[in-house]
Amino acid sequence: MARETYLGIDLGTSGIKAVLIDPTGKVLAEAHQPLTVSRPQSGWSEQAPEDWWQATLAALDALAAKAPEDMAALSGLGLSGQMHGAVLLDAADTVLRPAILWNDMRAAEECAALETAAPDLHAITGNLAMPGFTVPKLLWVARHEPEIFAKVAKILLPKDYLRLRLTGEHISEMSDAAGTLWLDVGKRDWSGTILTATGLTRSHMPALVEGTAVAGALRPELRARWRIPRPVPVAGGGGDNAASACGIGAITPGQGFVSLGTSGVLFVADDRFSPNTAGAVHSFCHALPDMWHQMGVILSASDSLNWIAKLIGRDVAELTGEIARDYKGPGEEIFLPYLSGERTPHNDASARGSFTGLSHLSTAERMTQAVMEGVAFAFRDCQRVLAEAGTRVDQLIAVGGGSRSRLWLEMIATNLDTEILLPEAGDYGAAFGAARLGLCAATGALPSDIFTAPAIAGRVAPRAALRAAFDAQYARYRALHPAIRDARGFGS
Repeated sequence: MARETYLGIDLGTSGIKAVLIDPTGKVLAEAHQPLTVSRPQSGWSEQAPEDWWQATLAALDALAAKAPEDMAALSGLGLSGQMHGAVLLDAADTVLRPAILWNDMRAAEECAALETAAPDLHAITGNLAMPGFTVPKLLWVARHEPEIFAKVAKILLPKDYLRLRLTGEHISEMSDAAGTLWLDVGKRDWSGTILTATGLTRSHMPALVEGTAVAGALRPELRARWRIPRPVPVAGGGGDNAASACGIGAITPGQGFVSLGTSGVLFVADDRFSPNTAGAVHSFCHALPDMWHQMGVILSASDSLNWIAKLIGRDVAELTGEIARDYKGPGEEIFLPYLSGERTPHNDASARGSFTGLSHLSTAERMTQAVMEGVAFAFRDCQRVLAEAGTRVDQLIAVGGGSRSRLWLEMIATNLDTEILLPEAGDYGAAFGAARLGLCAATGALPSDIFTAPAIAGRVAPRAALRAAFDAQYARYRALHPAIRDARGFGS
């Protein structure tokens, strides 16, 4: 039987990651190429799509040099990437301007205009208009760069620009498309209503497939470059969080993950479209047919901990270790982790972090403890609004760098009143999930056979003795944001 391998490519904000797996999911080789972000003005965030492509070529060249036989055995490819970015192409597929990224905040005024122009936006898309989404970015370009907007023939998401370069096809898939605000998320199709309201037509949009479906084939000249003899189908793939869910097996209702990365995500799979726009829940299609997912997203999770450690000149692991040795529950200090604004549940780009309850007794350790607790409360906010949307949480797996702190996971588990599972060491991220999607597309395998959960190395249970103290502190935490916002004029 001929040897087969499968490739996942994840286009992150900070770099390209490529992972080769075998049919059992074993990682054979991986490569990474860094990317930089341009910030030409305050609140702006851009990257050049050509930089993505050159980094992708460099990563795959590195894989071919590191594991030539595995690369030559490539039989399927999947894509994942940062969501919401706007890649604008003319009729010749020339990039018209740098891509505006997910964390770009310039289009706040356009969000308000969109809500007025498309009163059915929430019902159709299941999401609020936020500056990070794709539609407000196009409205900003139409308003501030009309000469560029007039030349736009196609709008692609970041990973789908890589698909164009890899296959020559203009194709996207449901999970990433759901983050544009052009998708009718319940019907899994572009919305003519929203397109008309934004001055665009279906001709501006890529074709749509499911994440497990074939969406093009690797160009012959690229196969020759990496000495791949057979045709290589390219899967639809998924947005970064949906692909990560495929990597850790969160594909049935109630399964999910809690991600303690730079930002934080509480992700739960569902078999129905369950929006809660009042709570700024993200309601998107999953990368699998007939599946959706809900997310609560907080913008500064591990970023908050890194910030306080840098501010006081201490090592993160050292600080959290000291706190864990004698942790007795919440103290007087409370921290709001809104260093970059907040999405769920506030949708408030102008929100800012703050400490309350400081006294002469406040130390670096106590303030760091408050930061960790504040992030745990932010996840509790996410769980609360997910529950209001009717989404149940049966199982959570911890992912992300912050999950190395057991105390932090205990704080989160206690606040969510949910056990958190710890996977065995390994890479279960978006690139791995994309490779699994590539395997499904190439072989026609059932997702339930491929997207299995990793082996579990441990479990973090809620600390029942601390539940009452956390309940009381959470009530104080929830009261702070509206009070501070109203006093300082921040946000809506």
